[in-house]
Amino acid sequence: MRKIVIIGGGAVGLSLAYHLTKAGPASVTLLERNTLTSGTSWHAAGIVGPLRATPNATKLAMYAGELFPRLEAETGLSTGYRRTGGYWLARDPARMDELHRIAALGRHFGLHPAITGPEGVAVPGLDLSGVVGAMAVEEDANVNPVDLCMAYARAAKAQGAVIRENARVARIVTAGSRVTGVEMADGEVIPADQVALCAGAWSKRLADPLGVALPLQAVEHMYVVTEPMPEMPHPFPVLRDLDRGIYVKGDAGKLVIGGFEPAAKCWDAYGPEGDRPFLEMPEDWDQFTPFMEAALALIPGLERVGIQHFMNGPESFTVDSRMLLGQAPAVDGLFVAAGMNSTGVMSSAGVGRVLADWMLAGHAPMDLWEVDVARADPLAAAAEHVQARMEEAVADVFALHWPFKQPKAGRGLRKSVLHDLWAAEGAHFGLTAGWERGLWYARDAAERDLPYSVGAQPWFPIAQREAAVMETGTALLDLSPFGKFDISGPDALRFVQHVATADLDVPPGRAVYTVLLNDRGGIEGDVTILRRAAQDFRLVSGAATRWRDGAWLRRNAAGFDVRIEDATEAEAVIGVMGAGSRALLAGLSPDDWQDFPFSTARAVTVAGQPCTAQRVSFVGELGWELYVPAASAAAVFRALTGAGARPMGHYALDACRIEKGFRHMGHDLGPDISPLEAGLGFAVDWGKDFLGKPALQAQRGEGIARKLVLFDLPGHPLVLHDEPIWENGRVVGLTTSGAKGARTGWTLALGLIGITKGETMAQTCARVFTVEIAGTHHQAQALARPPYDPAGERMKA
Repeated sequence: MRKIVIIGGGAVGLSLAYHLTKAGPASVTLLERNTLTSGTSWHAAGIVGPLRATPNATKLAMYAGELFPRLEAETGLSTGYRRTGGYWLARDPARMDELHRIAALGRHFGLHPAITGPEGVAVPGLDLSGVVGAMAVEEDANVNPVDLCMAYARAAKAQGAVIRENARVARIVTAGSRVTGVEMADGEVIPADQVALCAGAWSKRLADPLGVALPLQAVEHMYVVTEPMPEMPHPFPVLRDLDRGIYVKGDAGKLVIGGFEPAAKCWDAYGPEGDRPFLEMPEDWDQFTPFMEAALALIPGLERVGIQHFMNGPESFTVDSRMLLGQAPAVDGLFVAAGMNSTGVMSSAGVGRVLADWMLAGHAPMDLWEVDVARADPLAAAAEHVQARMEEAVADVFALHWPFKQPKAGRGLRKSVLHDLWAAEGAHFGLTAGWERGLWYARDAAERDLPYSVGAQPWFPIAQREAAVMETGTALLDLSPFGKFDISGPDALRFVQHVATADLDVPPGRAVYTVLLNDRGGIEGDVTILRRAAQDFRLVSGAATRWRDGAWLRRNAAGFDVRIEDATEAEAVIGVMGAGSRALLAGLSPDDWQDFPFSTARAVTVAGQPCTAQRVSFVGELGWELYVPAASAAAVFRALTGAGARPMGHYALDACRIEKGFRHMGHDLGPDISPLEAGLGFAVDWGKDFLGKPALQAQRGEGIARKLVLFDLPGHPLVLHDEPIWENGRVVGLTTSGAKGARTGWTLALGLIGITKGETMAQTCARVFTVEIAGTHHQAQALARPPYDPAGERMKA
């Protein structure tokens, strides 16, 4: 029987114990250092909000509305769950765009959000001056956090779980890269096949010695409870006054008022008070007064009642305001569920279920990349960085999520060796996968700090200008953050043939685009693999998935005699793209750039510096990626700009990418979509065996029921992702990514839609679609071919 140890007796750990024991035979032991709920769960506000900003986050949150009432029936214990309904209030007109988008997503998943004006907020006693609109959510609810945890515990124990209180874990024990158990503070060692770290703010110290990055920080998080207010409706709906950063909920005739603090005060979970159960910190009216003033403005009747209780307790937040969930990339068998960003009680149902499924099945039951712990950059977990991020990460929970919004605090974590040279070219930097990259290149001060917008993007004319250079000249792209993995050893060829769908038994110097699959036929990696020698390969993947890709390769290399080395920071990568790239490079190099076929690579010398040139392109133009040793990258960069090449930003790159219909890992591609559905069947060699082939063959035989399609939206709305795609009065899919083409001017979106078995592309293009964006339906035409250079003549010239 599998032995599983759970560290942490709050809502998340208890939910996991419940779901693991519910699923089947397993030996489950939960260890709590003090008493159950005594860390942060006991003082949670208890709001249950099923509607979130993304599809998978909504799926996770919605499950609470199903589970919490069911727990009462299973255990005979009340959880205090009660639907109250709620309102999300908007004061900034731009906020309504966000609410419309979220409401459309909620309706797609069977919820009942409704957009209304201030007059539709049916709560007496509110002063709605300044409110421009709202979203009503009838499924909003409350739960009693402690009662819920006791129900989890009773059910888990009835199903066979062992729960030990006052059981402090000193360290997690490993052998090599696999977890083997935990060692208690008294020296007892408890063996385990899997360990789940659900200790919230106290998780980091157990993870750090194992090289597991958990970029989270405990802060002081506050709310107040009023004296009874009998004139208020009961139940009182959950109110979120988003643009003032506060929430209000009912509590047995009283009101609970809380907020998400800007410049949140960091708290040391390992300091003098870190071990005290049920900790309450001193009242902090300096911090809380702006929230109280906002509540008084919204509910004037608060002036007539007192404050019964001021709650200031610890809560952990992550640097990107998204939870950390899943198997740790560096340690097999170690799973994490931490950094809940003040939604632990509400999220406990969904998190417990998906993590239990993940642990028992060996893979996530749905695409959880947005919260996957494997996204975490180890540098992001450094104390200085997480503390700096708390200046805005807590407030970001309620802050307006502008399209293309960039963080301000905690910047400069990762910079390429060419950072200062890109800056000298006018780079307006933004964070992409933790790296500072030029989003666009400003010619003057007026182009540097452009405002955010929910409509046409102010930077788009700059992206057009940058992309236009490639028509006849040469543009430079910062591609250094690419994940770069060197695979060598006696079994290197056999290994890459096993994991890649394409044939890698090609001549040295050949670069092959391929996908990596799981055993269900879903896409785990979207990569290019260069064969450098008989048993020597270079795999290049996206920047965002670097840590996940490294772990995936390592785990799948079991049984192969190979060495996998992460070479990401050893080399800078400069994209040299455009019609003038061949002539420009020839003028800086003694090598032959004319007889240099597409999808090949070779050692070259540029500006006197040795490097590798690989002829591929993510922008659909003639061009090369130069892989240059970090020490000599500056000399190559200066020579390229000195010869007339101009920088091109990340936004222009994406605007060119979508004009070619190129897919993006993490948005368009993921573990739940196959290459056949994604339109990447050309990257599959059916004449060889590879991981996931049986599942893919079965799908090929049955025919696909959905596919990824490129759409043109002639009305030019702002397309982002996850917008519902409609046909004949029903939703048939969601967009996966979108952008306005920098060269064509077309507004384009990729979307995953349902199709009939055997449906041809011509039949799909004949269908009539609209895309719902911020409350408006926009005509969308499915395209048989990408609008820019569909035959690839420029790219392969």
